[in-house]
Amino acid sequence: MKKYWRLQRPNLVVSLVGKIDPRKKKIWVRNLLKEGLVQAAQGTDAWIITNGVNDCISRYIGEAVRDQAAAAASLNKSKVVALGVLPLGLVTNDQQGDNAQDTSQDSCYLDSNHQGFLLVDDGTIGRWGGEASVITDLEYHLSHPQQSRLLSYLGLGSPKIPVLCMLISGGSSVFERMDMSLKKNTPWLVISGSGPAANLITELLRDQNPSASPVEAESLDCSTPELRERVKEIVQKYFPKETELDKLVDQAISIYQSNNLITFHEKQDGLDDFHMVIFKALLRACKPTTARATDYREKLMLTVAWNRVDIARSELFSGNIQWKLLDLYKSMMDALVNDKPQFVRLFIENGLNVPKFTTYEYLEKLYQSLAYNTLAYSLLHKQITERHSPATLHSPTSECLNRNHTDTLKLISLYEVSQLLSEIFGGLCKPFYHDALNLKPGISSHEAAKEVNEQLQNNREYGKKACSTPWISLFIWAVLQNRKEMAMYFWEKSREPVLSALSACKILRELSKVETETDNEMSMKELAQTFENLAYDVFSACYQSSESRSFKLLFRTSSVWGGVTCLQMAVAADARHFFSHDGVQTALSQIWWGHMSKGTEVWKLIFSILVPPFIYTDLITFRSETLMSPFILLEENAEEHREEKAEEPREEKAEECVPKWSKVSIGNRWRQFWSAPVTSFLANVLMYFLFLCLFAYVLLFEFKPPPKGPAPIEFLLYLWVFTMFCEEIRQFFDTDNTRFLQNVKSYIKNKWNRFDFVAILLFCPGLFCRMYTWSYWFGRSVLCLDYMVFVLRLIHIFAINKELGPKIIIVGKMMKDLFFFLFLFGVWLLAYGVANQALLYSYDPRPYWVFRRIFYRPYLLIYGHLPLEELDVQRSGERECTNNMTRIYEGAEPCIQTEANWLVLVLLSVYLLVTNVVLLNLLIAMFGYTFNNVQDRSDVYWKWQRYELIEEYFFRSCLAPPFIIFSHLHIFIKRIRGHNPSRRTMALHILNHEDREDKTLNTWEAVQKENLLSTQSKTQRDSDTERIKRTSDMVDIVLKQIRDHDSKPKLNNIANNVLRHVQDFSHRLERLETEMEFCSSSLLWIMEGLAQSNLMKQTCPRPSPPPKRDVVPTSPSSSQGSSA
Repeated sequence: MKKYWRLQRPNLVVSLVGKIDPRKKKIWVRNLLKEGLVQAAQGTDAWIITNGVNDCISRYIGEAVRDQAAAAASLNKSKVVALGVLPLGLVTNDQQGDNAQDTSQDSCYLDSNHQGFLLVDDGTIGRWGGEASVITDLEYHLSHPQQSRLLSYLGLGSPKIPVLCMLISGGSSVFERMDMSLKKNTPWLVISGSGPAANLITELLRDQNPSASPVEAESLDCSTPELRERVKEIVQKYFPKETELDKLVDQAISIYQSNNLITFHEKQDGLDDFHMVIFKALLRACKPTTARATDYREKLMLTVAWNRVDIARSELFSGNIQWKLLDLYKSMMDALVNDKPQFVRLFIENGLNVPKFTTYEYLEKLYQSLAYNTLAYSLLHKQITERHSPATLHSPTSECLNRNHTDTLKLISLYEVSQLLSEIFGGLCKPFYHDALNLKPGISSHEAAKEVNEQLQNNREYGKKACSTPWISLFIWAVLQNRKEMAMYFWEKSREPVLSALSACKILRELSKVETETDNEMSMKELAQTFENLAYDVFSACYQSSESRSFKLLFRTSSVWGGVTCLQMAVAADARHFFSHDGVQTALSQIWWGHMSKGTEVWKLIFSILVPPFIYTDLITFRSETLMSPFILLEENAEEHREEKAEEPREEKAEECVPKWSKVSIGNRWRQFWSAPVTSFLANVLMYFLFLCLFAYVLLFEFKPPPKGPAPIEFLLYLWVFTMFCEEIRQFFDTDNTRFLQNVKSYIKNKWNRFDFVAILLFCPGLFCRMYTWSYWFGRSVLCLDYMVFVLRLIHIFAINKELGPKIIIVGKMMKDLFFFLFLFGVWLLAYGVANQALLYSYDPRPYWVFRRIFYRPYLLIYGHLPLEELDVQRSGERECTNNMTRIYEGAEPCIQTEANWLVLVLLSVYLLVTNVVLLNLLIAMFGYTFNNVQDRSDVYWKWQRYELIEEYFFRSCLAPPFIIFSHLHIFIKRIRGHNPSRRTMALHILNHEDREDKTLNTWEAVQKENLLSTQSKTQRDSDTERIKRTSDMVDIVLKQIRDHDSKPKLNNIANNVLRHVQDFSHRLERLETEMEFCSSSLLWIMEGLAQSNLMKQTCPRPSPPPKRDVVPTSPSSSQGSSA
């Protein structure tokens, strides 16, 4: 069936038994089948087995399944399959299978809405009954796969499939079918009131055991003659013309003995909870005979399939059953794959060991269970294609890629996941799972693909190893599929919650960029913002607990997330809300000022830069301690710093006796002053202004053409630009990335790096052309444009200012608005310019003047420049022009055409109206919206931009161009010949080795996270919504207990409680009425007194008193009696 019909393995099989008389059709039975059964089976990939012919039941099911399949929004949505099983001898139109209109008793046309038919050839023609044993055996083999050879033939696999038989109406022939099925422990659901057979079974079980519901009844003694006589009477009542009465009585008694497998559903029960009726009926067939956990697996799998965590918690995890890992393995897998986080939480709370459970093989199975129409599957499929690109086209794995999605899913390995995460993080982290795959650090993608292919051919030996980071791996798996609840739960369990939340934010925002479905894109962005808020909240709790530890948290390298820090991940994830936190800004301010006091005035710093000896005076104040000292160490002092740290234990006591002010010695002042990023920033700003002055002086006064030029001062300018070019090269290679393309992406990502690249790129052709006479003026023009680019580079410097920084962002966003305005304006400009030129001049061969009149003149019109003498013939006056084509071709001015001048003026009016009124006001409105939008979040934008500037000048030398060339030579000697790491790597390396309390820091961060989650949970429980929900649940429980006829003491207690509450409310209402009457009488007395006095004038008629009514006080006894 899977091979030829392409049917998926069902999670539920419902077999419909019975037949409805067309003359006695019932609307509620049709609704039950169409709305109740099909909708309940839709979420479980169910099969519905009918007799397949075009009678009432099969036609109802076929139509409902057809409508359900047509309404499916996507291929991933669960679909119900309708199958027909009937004797071959009854099919009168087996070749056509048309849906005939004849519904008489003798018609046996197949229903065309069924997906398949199993025709049983029992040798009979025109007779039912031969298919009963086949259906019964099929139901048994589906529910008992370990004893089945039939399932292997059908291709349905070995896991057990829940089977339920549903009796609807039916005749006397269904008793044999029901008896055979019940003897094989197949549960039944009887639709009471649907027809003779169903009504007989209902009356039989309920009449003989009225004190207990049929659902909970146990097998009773059926050998008494009284019971047989009573059963015989009931059978004669519903089947008075039956000839084989004794046989029906024996079958009915046999059915009665298996009443614990029968559940009833009546018309008044409704359709809303019909799926729960099916679930309870299936659950009754899973009663274990012992208390061993293995006997409860079937019941557990059923509760997981129907997502009934409440029943699993109350009946299976109440403490009486000792579950083991093997018992929960399959159910845990189902809960993860089918996105049931409540069951995952339940299993883990009841002893499931996730580190032992999560092996690399199990993790690969989770990725191999992805739905093929998801974004994660498409991205992993791309990685599989790239991995198999070096292989031959005729290899088995290459053929699997071209077969179907199931074969492709089997090829997914941890290598594809690692490559996908590397693309998402953009080389920010070290590759994931490379240690598990035994891949060397820094290995190329081509070599890694070859090694992975060899390992996969050796049956994936790494799969048996336990995952080193199980919670993080499960967290990444859930985030890649955009599963909110599952990801939130794994985040709660994972280490380093701040960094984990920021990493999830990065993953989701990158996935949202390539997601094509709008709804999925919006949900990814919302979940990304949720994780950013979580990172913000957890860091707030950490910052309130300890500032020093929270600062270490920001800059600590994580071994779990590939050696990345929280700040680096926040930058990559564009977490601007996280950067706006006061703790983050305080840490950045300490880095910005270095060892110097944050209250130092800027003029003192500038003066000390210009006159360095003043560094040793009291003009600059240094701090006694610096929390982030590892980040402000220079590269050449790293070794010295390690030696000092090694000697700290021996000098600890002596250090306590030293005054704090002596720690900042005179010898260290020079290094501490010039190593601060603020010093490097101010020095570069001063030198950059000097560079612009030099550039302007050269262009205005010393830019002489050859052979007199270039002047000597020009060579200083060229050297200056060369040192700036060397600094850009250093920034390009000064990263932790080992691949050239990753360096390119990292460099181009910064818009100011692109600005510098354009400025230097323009300077090179300008310098080359300036050296020759024939291209001097072109080179001069290029250098003039280049000077504008260099000046505009000053905008980046002003970003550090709190007032100017947000304004720069506003200008940048307004440029985007201006682009859309220019697009609309260009449409009108082109339309008007071409039409105006064609109407004014019949012929003008000069392209330059045509271009000016089409584009330049209409552009100037929006600024109020109206050349009416060139547009209006009446005001043109006497102009020297000609209509001679030869003279016009030689360069003479053509005359304006007067025939359609009126149309020129009309077009001018329309053009001015649209551009000056409509489009300009649209642009103003767009600018106003952008300004208000950014201004409201100006603080967030400024703090984000401030970090980029601090990061740039933290890793930049204190020497500004052109003196920075000495720093470049120093770096070149140490890195190329000495093979020393970059300053960026060295700074992070120092902090990583300084932090000896990594476990303590992780524990402290986890405690803060738990406290935050506890506070949020308490706040949510105390909210009005949760209170209303709990009240509603309590009311439902009370109503359920009231409807329970077996608990009369509980009913009496509930009735007494309700009665007491009613009496209490009655007494309160009586007191309130008495007080209202007293107040009314008092007010009436005051009004009468005021009316008789002269204190107030009557401007309106006196209001009439309300009619009095007799109030009969009710005593508690009388109210109790009336209530009773």
